[in-house]
Formats: sequence, C-alpha cells, structure tokens
Amino acid sequence: MSNKILVVSGSASPVEASYSAELAKKFIEEYKKLNKDDTFEYLDLNEIAMASKTLTRSNMGTYFNEEDSLKYISQLKSVDKVIMVSPMHNFNVTALIKNYLDHILLANETFSYKYSKKGDAIGLLDHLKVQILTTQGAPYGWYLWGNHTEYLKGTWEFVAAKVNTPVLLAGTKTEPLNKLTPVDAVKTIEKEIQAAAKIF
Repeated sequence: MSNKILVVSGSASPVEASYSAELAKKFIEEYKKLNKDDTFEYLDLNEIAMASKTLTRSNMGTYFNEEDSLKYISQLKSVDKVIMVSPMHNFNVTALIKNYLDHILLANETFSYKYSKKGDAIGLLDHLKVQILTTQGAPYGWYLWGNHTEYLKGTWEFVAAKVNTPVLLAGTKTEPLNKLTPVDAVKTIEKEIQAAAKIF
C-alpha cells in the first residue's frame, strides 16, 4: 500500500544555501529508494500567505478561517505522513513554521479536550507519522533551552501523531561544518539519515 507524504518546509534561506533544504532533499532521496510507490506533496511556507500571518489581538476573530486554517488541516487529514523541515532561527523554529502551527493547532479539529482527563488533551491526528528534519548553527547542547527539535516533536505528539526519530544537523556555523557546502555538511550525517528513512 502506498502512502501520501506532505513535506512542509519553513526555511527562509535561499534554497541553494540552505542546510535544511539539502537535508530534506537527502532524506527524501533515501526514503524514495525504499518506498517507490509513495507520492509527495510539497508545501513551501514561503509561498503561501497564511504562513506570514501572525496572531494578534486585532485579528483574533478572523485568524482561524477556511482559507488559512481548515484548508491546511484538511490537507493533514488527507495524507499519511508529514516531513517537517525547519532550521533554528533565534533559538526556535522559524516564524513561518510557528505561524503554520498556530493555524493548524485548532481545538476540535486537530486536538480536543472533550472526553479528556483533567488537564490533558486528546490528539485528533493519530493517523499521521511525522519525520522532523532540523538544522542549527550552534553545536547540539549549546542552547538546550532553545531546543526547536524537541519543540516540534512535542507539538506533533500533542496532536497524537507518531513521531519518527528526528534528524538534526547541528553546528553549521562552527568548524568543521561551516567550511563545507550544504551538500557536504549533510553527508556527515548520512548514516543517521538513512537509518531514519528506513523506519519512517
């Protein structure tokens, strides 16, 4: 049985200079070797108006709407797997990713408190399997208070998605990776990428 996969990319860097774009390219290449019948849908958040809309008190009443929220929630409900791609920006996911998540994390659509235990939500996207692909300029461990990979993992688990082992390329702005092209930097974690692709 083939799967439908949605690739959500939230890097604001030019594609040719983006470590996260290269990481996604490599992961998808490895995945396709093992899953030739699966189909892909690509969502570049740079190209959609929704991802540039930030929630404020002036738009609270209209922020969650058919075009900006329900359309993308329906998209998530129509696929089997999601690949989420995000570099670290100022110790967090990019604003594009944050705006996307703010639009799709909607009560009674992707999670619910109905019939839940006190203080606990019930996720409504339990059909999804998610692969998180992240990059960051600093080596892992420098800024654990800004762990954008864990933030994404916890967010998808909140809506009951099954999260595959995330793949993080860390240290892109320090030696030795800052001396390498994105292609060569990604090669340094090739075995990790291949291992994740096998179980996704």
